[in-house]
Amino acid sequence: MGAKQGGAPVKQKGRERMRQLSEHLFQFDDTCHVYVIKHGREAICVDFGSGAVLEALPHIGVERITDILMTHHHRDQGQGLGRAAQQGIRIWVPHAEQDLFARVDDHWQARELFNNYNMRQDRFSLLESVPIAGTLRDYAVHRFGPVDIRVLPTPGHTVGSVSFLTTVDGRKIAFTGDLIYGEGKIWSLAATQWSYNGAEGIPYTILSLLSVKEESPEWLLPSHGEQMVNPPRAIDLLVDRLWELLRHRGHNLRLFQFRDQPYEPLTPHLLRNRTSVAYSYVLLSDSGKALFIDFGYDFMAGFASGADRAARRPWLATLDALKKRFGVSKVDVAIPTHYHDDHVAGLNLLRDAEGTQVWVPRNFAAILRRPERYDLPCLWYDPISVDRELPLRTPIRWEEYTLTLYEQPGHTTHAVAISFEADGKKILAIGDQHGGDQCEQWNYVYKNGFQSSDYVESARLYQQLAPDLILTGHSEPFWVTPDFFRKNLEKGECLHQLHEQLLPLNEVNFGTGGQGAWLEPYQIEARAGKTFQLEATVTNPFAHRCEVSVSLAVPHGWSAQPETVQMTLQGHGTGTARFEVTPATQPRRRARIGLDVNAGGRKWGQLAEALVTITS
Repeated sequence: MGAKQGGAPVKQKGRERMRQLSEHLFQFDDTCHVYVIKHGREAICVDFGSGAVLEALPHIGVERITDILMTHHHRDQGQGLGRAAQQGIRIWVPHAEQDLFARVDDHWQARELFNNYNMRQDRFSLLESVPIAGTLRDYAVHRFGPVDIRVLPTPGHTVGSVSFLTTVDGRKIAFTGDLIYGEGKIWSLAATQWSYNGAEGIPYTILSLLSVKEESPEWLLPSHGEQMVNPPRAIDLLVDRLWELLRHRGHNLRLFQFRDQPYEPLTPHLLRNRTSVAYSYVLLSDSGKALFIDFGYDFMAGFASGADRAARRPWLATLDALKKRFGVSKVDVAIPTHYHDDHVAGLNLLRDAEGTQVWVPRNFAAILRRPERYDLPCLWYDPISVDRELPLRTPIRWEEYTLTLYEQPGHTTHAVAISFEADGKKILAIGDQHGGDQCEQWNYVYKNGFQSSDYVESARLYQQLAPDLILTGHSEPFWVTPDFFRKNLEKGECLHQLHEQLLPLNEVNFGTGGQGAWLEPYQIEARAGKTFQLEATVTNPFAHRCEVSVSLAVPHGWSAQPETVQMTLQGHGTGTARFEVTPATQPRRRARIGLDVNAGGRKWGQLAEALVTITS
């Protein structure tokens, strides 16, 4: 496309709503600026406003919009998307905000209204769902007609906001949504308040602005405001003003320090990312490759209220600093210590953007691959592909290092401790097993499958491995003192004894977590009238052998076969039963199925459930 400066306004309905910015680039003024990139008789739009742009297309020689790229979910950006869908225009949305386009009813039904401490502007969302062609994943490059669009994560105005980088008519352009309004100006400060009395969006806006600046665009094209032809000046003035506001609030006062030096050396070849919400650790190879232990939310400047998908945003904000300061040529491998979102949320991004291999311990690889099957806390929203499944208690090689993974129940059943040597020191990465200074705090969660003896087992493991340095998930890593192992074992035995004293485990033992039965998959999406399978797992709560029977309680009009499954289980043994369920024909969201348990001649009730969404 040849370059062309400026361009005359195109009159439409007596008002100058369409402006030509260059030969193939137009700006339509609506509820937000809608940018039109023309190629022949077709075009793509960045944001869509009320949809009025459709009437203006003939005036610029466009017959059809093929695709719409949304920078974020707010109504002023996309309240007319229903019109686009009716015309068969493909709608592309930020990956983090997909539910606020495609599953809007779910959002409105679930959103808290009374006693509301969630200040995110997620009620400035669409009123009705629209079909989406796909999601725009961070750092990905998409081709639309002759135009390549790179997706840059730019949280700030919303958690999931993106900007688009492309070249039109020989000019490098950044479509920035509502990240910036003009020189030193922002469209909304209220939108940056992601929690009650918080200022989370401000540090993210600063980081996002600096990220855009590093891309060296020639123009910034915002959703509101005017194009900026001197991006460095516009960005620097806004960053200065936001930083002053942030300092007066007393929030994120080490923002620039952490941006410049996010990684702290623990030994010459072992680093800690001190900006991540759960610490990531980096093992450096002499070859220039790096191995991450855990990678969840990189550069976390504060959590947004809520735990829906649109409230949680991984990105790769610190990788450039890692590469420049420590000579890393490739982020080669990432290994999580457990499956929780703050330790795995960024793994898909690492693979997609960096080509990183994701190696996962065998005892929770299935959870990452199929999270919807499990009733567990802190599951990431998307499946995570596993490039290599790692055995336990078996040495594995990566570059010049040998790592061994050990089962580590406690914080969660599905976790490992990772043992290796670096720079002559024995190191043990334990994830979230403990908190506080030198593992002084227990960090168990019953729903994670905790059993009272778990911390005794992990303490004995630590004694056996005798590490010099312990890497923790949420507290400072520490060098082990001579009396650490004894104290840690004593604390584990104390915890075990307290549970033995408090619970009637000698009479009825459904485990410390109190969950005597499970249904899997936990979340199911099924077609109306089409049979699906459920697997029930049940525990004998007695020390003696007994008869156990299980049956399903299904919604009215559904059927389950067999009606009842009977089994004989040894003391504290477990058994499984399989059922085939045929749902009714009406679409329904999260219909409930209960698992009724009878053990030892006693009814224990519906100890487990599964959730079924029926589509037409």
